[in-house]
Amino acid sequence: MSAEIEKKFLLPAFPAAELDKQEIKLVSKQYIYQTYLAFSEDQEIRVRQLVDSSGESHFTHTFKSGHGMVREEIEYNISETVYKQLLDHTGLIPLEKIRTTVEHAGLYFEIDEYKQVDLAVVEVEFPSIEAAEQFVAPAWFGRELGSEDEFRNKSMWVALQKKSAMGD
Repeated sequence: MSAEIEKKFLLPAFPAAELDKQEIKLVSKQYIYQTYLAFSEDQEIRVRQLVDSSGESHFTHTFKSGHGMVREEIEYNISETVYKQLLDHTGLIPLEKIRTTVEHAGLYFEIDEYKQVDLAVVEVEFPSIEAAEQFVAPAWFGRELGSEDEFRNKSMWVALQKKSAMGD
């Protein structure tokens, strides 16, 4: 397993002005369909379909463990056939988001704009705990979300399943 060290912030607005002024550089844009296959309080197994700007898809299977800024993560690519076998006949609704990755001063910021929820966040991954603790968020970031449960992807996905089950 490898450690994932990241901080998550609320994003009041997409940083279009910062992109225009080239304060941040566009790296990539993807459409992500994220579905959880199993989860507990401190573990989760998910699959994703990631569609890049050319329309090409690739698929991942991920196991995560822990809470907060440092979590254990194992992620690897799977085939479309395996992805479909895992999800066929489940009736599960994927959490959909557009991920825009930008770069600034050697760090990559992942901006997630959710499609089924009125929410945008920005995540920053760090090479070490020290780097994360020394990080000063740019002015365009909102408040740090820490491990607030309502902003976790798993929590939003569970709420989406409940809403779907109620016929909304």
